[in-house]
Amino acid sequence: MDPARPATGRMTFRAPRGTADLLPDEQPYWKLVDSAALLTAQAFGYRRIDTPLFEDTRLFQRGVGEDTDIVEKEMYTFADRGGDSLTLKPEGTAGVCRAYIENGMPNLPQPVRLFYLTPIFRYDRPQAGRYRQHHQFGIEAIGDPSPAVDAEVIELGWSFVTGLGLKRLAIKVNSIGDRVCRPAYRESLKRYFAEHIDEMCRDCKARLPRNPLRLLDCKNETCQRFGDQAPRSVDYLCEPCSSHWKELLEYLDDLQGIYPGIKPQLDHRLVRGLDYYTRTVFEIQPPDEGGQSTLLGGGRYDGLIEQLGGPPTPGIGFGCGRERLILNLKRQEISSGPPSATDLVAVFVGDRARRKAYSLVAALRAARCTSVMAPPSRSLKGQMRYADSVGARYVLIVGERELDRGVGTLKSLKDQTQIEVSLDPSAIASAVRATS
Repeated sequence: MDPARPATGRMTFRAPRGTADLLPDEQPYWKLVDSAALLTAQAFGYRRIDTPLFEDTRLFQRGVGEDTDIVEKEMYTFADRGGDSLTLKPEGTAGVCRAYIENGMPNLPQPVRLFYLTPIFRYDRPQAGRYRQHHQFGIEAIGDPSPAVDAEVIELGWSFVTGLGLKRLAIKVNSIGDRVCRPAYRESLKRYFAEHIDEMCRDCKARLPRNPLRLLDCKNETCQRFGDQAPRSVDYLCEPCSSHWKELLEYLDDLQGIYPGIKPQLDHRLVRGLDYYTRTVFEIQPPDEGGQSTLLGGGRYDGLIEQLGGPPTPGIGFGCGRERLILNLKRQEISSGPPSATDLVAVFVGDRARRKAYSLVAALRAARCTSVMAPPSRSLKGQMRYADSVGARYVLIVGERELDRGVGTLKSLKDQTQIEVSLDPSAIASAVRATS
């Protein structure tokens, strides 16, 4: 039987698994998060960029990595009518790097600081705060290899999430080296995990020959036990990577005097899930939940732009899932602020009053005073109930006799006080705004 058609024969539909409707009651949280993202990014000198929702599939295969879960299992890939293979955006960085190359941004003053608010698509097992279509706030700082930029990006992320009021957060940091020193570390991991691989999960067994770093990132509890005892990447860093790492830790130490609560913790199992990362990787995690519920994570990707066909260019950024962020705001009982209120509902008695009420509401809306007209089919009592149900601050009552006098009654639904007001839009708007 068609799952959209119940036994009665009537068609019914549900949102696809792993997606969610963003209903009006949820919008204050989205407005809170997106406004904070915008203000924080701009305060740090970042400018907005928007890239297409789908890209050439090869962009993600080359940039994200063939051996990642995203490319192996999670991408929404399709052939268009011209036969091109396209993929819905599974992460934000590769598309921004493509735009950086294509639009001549290497010629701009470096680093180029960019941010975005974008939907992301991954075929993954739905979980708390993570959907198959979810939404990210991300930033990218491209063109400067300095550890000071790493610290800036981490600072921006911390400023953003704590500025929303979230508390008891942890910053996890690590350095995974670069193409010079990472091969020796990979071999060390292979030797270590080869001794335990028979007790590890199927995915880890498949990944060991190709990408042993991914075994550190496995979420299987048994595999995590072996990952905890694995060799540490910071013990294998070459001199430039070691110098970069030590300087970053100095900057982060300086930030502790500015941002109470910043206490970076070295996590040698932190490698992130994408192949393009080099040197610095980091995550901000909520209390007592670990990597499965990471609020914000990212790192440096110094070889990615060259891999995509651009000049050798360093870069660093992060992504933050907005659904998971909102989930944690609710868990910590952080208010989204007062809901958007309707300033005024016009109620009326009689046909002449109905027409006048409509023109007044239209004029008030043109003056940016949030106003609606009560449903004409309802009685005066029903119209008043409607005004209360939509959370209106005021009702404007217009009747035939008031219309003849050119006045109406403006009543506060909060304290039930009322005044007589001229049926002039500017006078009504002034009266409403005087108590805002």
